[in-house]
Amino acid sequence: MRVLVVGGGGREHAICWKLKKDNPEIELFCAPGNGGTAQVAVPVAVDAEDIHKLLDFALNQKIDLTVVGPELPLSLGIVDLFQAAGLKIFGPSKLAAEIESSKAFAKDLMKRYGIPTAAYQVFSDEQAALDYINSVGVPLVVKADGLAAGKGVVVCRDRKQAVAAVRECFQTHPKVIIEEFLTGEELSLMAFVDGITVVPMAPAQDHKQVYDGDRGPNTGGMGAYSPLPHIDQSVIEAAVNKVLIPAAEALVRENRSFTGVLYAGLMLTEQGLKVIEFNARFGDPEAQVVLPRMEADLLEIMLACVEHRLDQAAEITWSRNAVVGVVLASCGYPGPYPTGKVIYGVEQAEARSGAAVFHAGTTLKQNQLATAGGRVLTVVGQGADLKQAQNLVYAAVGDISFDGMHFRRDIADKALMKSGQKQAAGS
Repeated sequence: MRVLVVGGGGREHAICWKLKKDNPEIELFCAPGNGGTAQVAVPVAVDAEDIHKLLDFALNQKIDLTVVGPELPLSLGIVDLFQAAGLKIFGPSKLAAEIESSKAFAKDLMKRYGIPTAAYQVFSDEQAALDYINSVGVPLVVKADGLAAGKGVVVCRDRKQAVAAVRECFQTHPKVIIEEFLTGEELSLMAFVDGITVVPMAPAQDHKQVYDGDRGPNTGGMGAYSPLPHIDQSVIEAAVNKVLIPAAEALVRENRSFTGVLYAGLMLTEQGLKVIEFNARFGDPEAQVVLPRMEADLLEIMLACVEHRLDQAAEITWSRNAVVGVVLASCGYPGPYPTGKVIYGVEQAEARSGAAVFHAGTTLKQNQLATAGGRVLTVVGQGADLKQAQNLVYAAVGDISFDGMHFRRDIADKALMKSGQKQAAGS
């Protein structure tokens, strides 16, 4: 079987790694790929957003299944294009993908169908948005209505910051969403969806802020871990029944039936579970910590989604092991950053039992690995529990270096502290 994975980040490396691990015999291609995907898939020199060239490649190479990793090609209609050509492709249509590509659409959809989320207003006029800020006060959250690589969200704690965020968003987007500031525990829950059938994955927790202690600006994600021992299973079940299933059913009713991975970014507030955002694909870096725990054939599950027989697929089980992932970023990220810095120590890190390194912003130059992005690598450690996984991943991180490398040193600390407190209280 010939499979094409579209994208070139850490998520796509994790997808390629899992597909090849489950099915070593498949012919795997990755467009454009990176220095890590090249170890398991044939690189294809076509950018993820060049959907017509990707279609030509898939037709010429007789690709049996295409898997779309990032959000941009989904928003451009790659699924519609491939389906019109008679090709199988894993991902939602352009209309269904608007649950991510338009935050205004997503918020209005949740409001129409009673899916819990923060109170909000949508603005297409800058002055009206600024007047609204003056009327409601801070803190509040400003979101650009469109794709922003995980960085189009600003938590504003003072009026000056809110005004600046609104003005910056309007420079690149026609609409801005201003919403209620929520507090509570965050979690990410993804699910395989084939229209109606919704099969949840293991939950994870992402770390969006660039610095330890959840400080600094939002990024595409600085690390993640799974499972979440400090969050009760009833919360996960509520997320499936009150968020993921209703969202899939709502999209069907709106003639936007969703196939692929539906991602819900959630917050457990004092008022209950609320949706922060939806994504129309695997999270990054959540995929890097969830897929290693998946004890099922990823290719078969994807085919079951595409062929709308997910309800007949084998049950997905999850390893009891814990996985912690730490993102190694370039100096300056999430702002401007240099590239071309030589990366050392990846082989030593990967030699550790239970460790793996997923490449994101890397390239091979004259057989030497170098940086080529803001988020460069996601190092993961798998252990019997979170503490063991955390110890392993930071030991592996210590093996790796490149000029300007920075990372968070507290990934999974929150869960370890809270689950430890629970154990102490019950002992």
